Amino acid sequence: MLHQQSMETVTEGKVVRKEKQKKLLWNKDFSCITLATILSAIGGEAMNLPISLLVFEETQSTLLSALVLVCGMLPDVVLPVLAAPLIDRGGKKKWIIGLDLLLAALYLAMGFLVAGGEFYYGLYLVFTLVVGTISVVYRLAYQAWYPTLIPVGLEQKGYAVSAMIYPLVIIVMAPAAAFLYQHVSMSHMFWLVGALTLVSVCVEAWIRERQAEPGESYSLRQYSQDLREGFAYLKREGGIRNIYTYMSITNGASEGIQVLTQAYYQTQPWLSVTMLGFLKSAEMIGRMIGGLLQYVWELPVKKRYAFTKFVYLFYDTMDTLLLFCPYPLMVLNRFLCGGLGIGSATVRESAVQSYLPPRMRARVNAFFDMTYAVGGAAFHLLAGVLGQVMPYRAAAVLLGLITLISAWALIVRPSKVNRPVYEAVREMVEGDAEAFKI
Repeated sequence: MLHQQSMETVTEGKVVRKEKQKKLLWNKDFSCITLATILSAIGGEAMNLPISLLVFEETQSTLLSALVLVCGMLPDVVLPVLAAPLIDRGGKKKWIIGLDLLLAALYLAMGFLVAGGEFYYGLYLVFTLVVGTISVVYRLAYQAWYPTLIPVGLEQKGYAVSAMIYPLVIIVMAPAAAFLYQHVSMSHMFWLVGALTLVSVCVEAWIRERQAEPGESYSLRQYSQDLREGFAYLKREGGIRNIYTYMSITNGASEGIQVLTQAYYQTQPWLSVTMLGFLKSAEMIGRMIGGLLQYVWELPVKKRYAFTKFVYLFYDTMDTLLLFCPYPLMVLNRFLCGGLGIGSATVRESAVQSYLPPRMRARVNAFFDMTYAVGGAAFHLLAGVLGQVMPYRAAAVLLGLITLISAWALIVRPSKVNRPVYEAVREMVEGDAEAFKI
């Protein structure tokens, strides 16, 4: 039953009073999904670096190493849009648990296949492609499920917690994964991560599924109709389309600038790879602090759009000027961008996922995943080409200017369609009351 002293009576269309909700974020469901996310992140980071190190050590080829990474990205180009209607139709919990069980089986099988100590490049290519395929569907289901596990009115805090998980895991697991690679065999690492994934499944099983399963069989005709419905929704929702298009451009350009930054650090006598590592650490620390601030201080709804515009313009300007700064200012640059960037990401996710109809989340998020993958690949290639024909700093400025122009054209200028998205507030709907049980 609902705690009468902590909140008002829940009725359809009414939002629970904000000041009485604060202690209800960490209910059983949210605690379980947070723990499961941490376990999954640890498992992923525990394997990514060792596999990358192993492939390069065995092949001594940057091209072959890059191909392994590309295999992991290929499913993101088309699969999200094709899989999203299936995910939107039914409960998300079955997808999450089923895919985690499949991942656990894959990790355990890989452990047996490499137990003899032999290295098979093709095996790791296939493994990365399969993991990438599973991850696409898993991510869509997770993105559609996660908002329903956050109590109404606490979206910013919930997404702030989510935003802090991966920076923290990366800070801790980067040296830990390198240590494990040097002291533990790959077969034992696969078995360890497989066991960790099974623990994650046990945690996820405790979460309640509040979305009913479809009562009728799902035909190819219905699938086609759902696919068309998703594209029709994007066609009429200019704000969502603008935001996701801009994010694909700015994320892709930022990753391209990272490629140029790495090359710049490796070719300048006054810089080193170690200094580049500190630069990345500063950004992660900024993300952690920014996420913590988002958790303890809630940005007023009416200020979300103005805050986001400021952060996008600031971040893109800092990306443009990064390689022209002295090293201490580079570190400060990345620290500020990390903190502000995670702040805008938290605001955007809480607003966009509140704005989207629950039954459309997977399909719209699939569009973002697809554009993100295409933008990332395109700007990686563009950065590589520009780095061959002009100085690295000039190439970085060009990419930064592209993001600044896109921020103005897609975020600042069309305020009429963008503002309603950033000011969206999720209302209590049927089934949400279960989240507030003490």
